[in-house]
Amino acid sequence: MSDQEYRLATAAHSGLLYMRGAPGVALGDRVVIRDHSGRRRNGQVIRTSDELVLIQVLEGTDNLDLERTWVRFLDRPFEISLSRDILGRVLNGVGQPRDDLPPVFSHLRRNVNGAPVNPAARAYPREFIQTGLSAVDGLNVLVRGQKLPIFSGSGLPHNRLAAQIVRQARLPGEESHFAVVFAAMGVSYADARFFRETFTDSGVLRNVVMFLNLADEPAIERLILPRAALTAAEYLAFDLDLHVLVVMTDMTNYAEALREVATAKGDVPARKGYPGYLYSDLAELYERAGRIRNKPGSITMIPVLSMPSDDITHPIPDLTGYITEGQLVLSRALNSLGVYPPIDIPPSLSRLMKDGIGKDHTREDHARVAGQVYASYARALEVRNLASIIGAEDLSETDQNYLVFAEAFERRFVGQREDEERTVVETLDLAWDLLSLLPPQSLTRVGAADLSKYHHWRGAPKEEK
Repeated sequence: MSDQEYRLATAAHSGLLYMRGAPGVALGDRVVIRDHSGRRRNGQVIRTSDELVLIQVLEGTDNLDLERTWVRFLDRPFEISLSRDILGRVLNGVGQPRDDLPPVFSHLRRNVNGAPVNPAARAYPREFIQTGLSAVDGLNVLVRGQKLPIFSGSGLPHNRLAAQIVRQARLPGEESHFAVVFAAMGVSYADARFFRETFTDSGVLRNVVMFLNLADEPAIERLILPRAALTAAEYLAFDLDLHVLVVMTDMTNYAEALREVATAKGDVPARKGYPGYLYSDLAELYERAGRIRNKPGSITMIPVLSMPSDDITHPIPDLTGYITEGQLVLSRALNSLGVYPPIDIPPSLSRLMKDGIGKDHTREDHARVAGQVYASYARALEVRNLASIIGAEDLSETDQNYLVFAEAFERRFVGQREDEERTVVETLDLAWDLLSLLPPQSLTRVGAADLSKYHHWRGAPKEEK
């Protein structure tokens, strides 16, 4: 059919083109649409039968004259060209250049839907990734091959946090940084400019391939973009043996585009109008991260999503939490206090942290100090709530020490400059210094013993000198 053009379009609505009388069309086939002005648009078959073919048009269906619209079915799925030259490039959702440079020329083209991976061939994620952020490296560790999303809200600095992780992420003991695949869906011009300038100024752009879809561009392109980006990541990781970090922002915009298309084609809605297959669709993307046995490369994924109305039970963060191995939750309260990054420690977690820390990865005392800090901060938050009721002056001396600890923890441990990169050793040492603000009897027996060992090894903390 690739050598035939059809003029059988009967309707166009919300980026969808309806055709009748086109037999033999396969689901997922790529389509080229030529309108009355000669402009070419890209499309994909999303529903097919003997009577009706439904095509999603990535550039939208605005200004289509159906009587003068020609459609060609290419008999192949969406594919992108792949080579090492994609690093340093800025592409659109279908892999075409948007950086005023020539297209990527390569004999290698791959289906953006990826190839299934035998679950038995997957390797368990274990190796510690140092991000330079104490709230991550100390309490919510990222490991190679993990999926660790950032749950944010409107106006919170998730873009700055994602860019900082891209600049600083590395495997301890290795000089080279990660190759980065950055997928931006429905972002503003200001955000797109911020990412490009940040990567350029920091010198990491040569290791980054950006897939970019702006807020005023067709929403349907956002459904292809993350798949194209992950196909590039799989090539870099499993063909070129690179460690790849995939950052996808904003997954809420992707889910909104999916809901828009599902509604237009008449799918039965589920929670908040999203299609019932939202879970499987997100899983199809997230599960492309990971490691494969006997392959040195890996894909580590950080999806960023803004929670509508800061609701963590909204379907998008709710389903994402089921699929991924933890989450970093940003706090509006910490952000209003000027704490950056405003990572809310209690609801944040990394389910694979226990496998990426310890003597062979970070330091032998990592698990113990992390547990002690978490417990102490949880207790401090309870004391802070009590102080808001009865007043801080009526608290016991121990409880007042907890208030001092909470303030110091948020300002000195969670908070750090945007250009500040801490090693994991510096993070763990800082944690012990903060625990020194609490009386030994307030710590667990093991925690107090560890703190005593730390003092003996490093000398008295600054507060006592």
